[in-house]
Amino acid sequence: TMVQVVDNYIDGAFVPPVGNEYMDVQNPADGSLIAKVALSGAQDVETAIQSASTALKGWSKMTMKARVGIMLKFHSLINENAKALAELIVLENGKNFNEAMAEVAKGNETVEYSCSLPQLAQGRTLQVSGQVHCRDSRVPLGVVASIVPFNFPFMVPMWTVPIALVMGNCVILKPSEKVPMTMNLVASIMKQAGVPDGVFTMVQGTKDSVQAIMEHDAVKAVTFVGSSPIAKLVATKCRGLNKRCTALGGAKNHLVALEDCEVEGAASDICVSFAGCAGQRCMAASVLLLVPGSHQEELVSKLVAKASAIKPGSGPGEMGPVIDGASYAKIISYIQAAEKDGAKLLLDGRPWKETRGKDNWIGPTVIMHSSPKDKTMCEEVFGPVLSIYACKTWEEAIEIENSNPFGNAACVYTTNGANADWFLGQFQAGMLGVNIGIPVPREPFSFGGLYGTQSKYGDMDITGDGGMEFFSNRIKVTSKWPLQRTKRSAEEMSNGKTDHANFAGSM
Repeated sequence: TMVQVVDNYIDGAFVPPVGNEYMDVQNPADGSLIAKVALSGAQDVETAIQSASTALKGWSKMTMKARVGIMLKFHSLINENAKALAELIVLENGKNFNEAMAEVAKGNETVEYSCSLPQLAQGRTLQVSGQVHCRDSRVPLGVVASIVPFNFPFMVPMWTVPIALVMGNCVILKPSEKVPMTMNLVASIMKQAGVPDGVFTMVQGTKDSVQAIMEHDAVKAVTFVGSSPIAKLVATKCRGLNKRCTALGGAKNHLVALEDCEVEGAASDICVSFAGCAGQRCMAASVLLLVPGSHQEELVSKLVAKASAIKPGSGPGEMGPVIDGASYAKIISYIQAAEKDGAKLLLDGRPWKETRGKDNWIGPTVIMHSSPKDKTMCEEVFGPVLSIYACKTWEEAIEIENSNPFGNAACVYTTNGANADWFLGQFQAGMLGVNIGIPVPREPFSFGGLYGTQSKYGDMDITGDGGMEFFSNRIKVTSKWPLQRTKRSAEEMSNGKTDHANFAGSM
């Protein structure tokens, strides 16, 4: 296969980086070289931002409906190119084809939501006293940046880019250097849809390009999705520069199966939740907590049977590799740590490496722990590994979930509404599920973990109305127009009542 060169996309054209440096992009399934991606520096970022700043003048002055007209075309073109995009996702990320098609559909759902913004983003107006009116309106922030991870090459960029564009901003995207090919195709589709040159820009690279983007005065807001340590660094940096920032970090999501859960459905859902996309998603199940009851053994044996039936590959229902050798080594270390802690492996995915003869392949792994303090029970693994622990009480399950420093998702499996409500009221996470192990909110609801946890730093949620709020400034206007024709007093205008809260024009 031909090795693709992935350059920066600046001012509507693909351009090589100034330093002419590239890094290899490998297919995670077999380690083969599939692309070379540009390594950008401060000079490339400067050129990109100048282009975006120039384009901003015209783009921000267009009506929102005119911008939506372009986004509708883009939405249609994504549907037309869904298969090509999904094939690129399989090639560079490793997930199976069905998962890749679902990712494209989910990303395009946010594009669809952005097309409804003219009906949602209009301002408000109110007569607040006799002749005084207040109104607010949303205006673009300016040039904004999104830094995105490897695990969803299309969907995560679509969480921010369409909303930011429709709100009148120009966007600089920094794709993950591990998966740059998908958005490279999307840039061409943007051009085809009629997005003006400079309105959407992509700067490739690693730490240097991220640093330059964050530090640039013209960049008014930054979104980041990735690991918690980096999310914290990005948010702290932006805060210090007084920039708006939302930075989403990692997770350790807990599922609680109650004695009244529907065993067959729960087993299937838990299996997909921890092993789907090779467990490389911040909403994946990581810990299954069992509470005393009749179905524990049946649930665990059904779950292990379903997980062990998963085959390696990229076909429907198969599981792909993890992204790279570093990721593989980290996952293996957590399985070894669990063994060292005295946990029992109910299903060991490590033999997959021998079957495939490659480093990045690891099968679904299910671990039964005897202590909730085990390292693998507490830290983010980011792979197809499920830790199980049998709690003595509901309260112990909640204590384990609450004491975790992350706060992305939690879920309860039950057929009893009151039981579900009790857990929903006790969980400490931003996105909760009932019988849904990947409780990702769909539009118009926003995606985001809980403030004050390692899953979320900065401002607001990243999609839905959180995104609309994030990518705009609210301008408040208070106005009073003197009456020209009559000399009616202000008191008359307010029906003879004095408005003591009105200090306009008086001291």
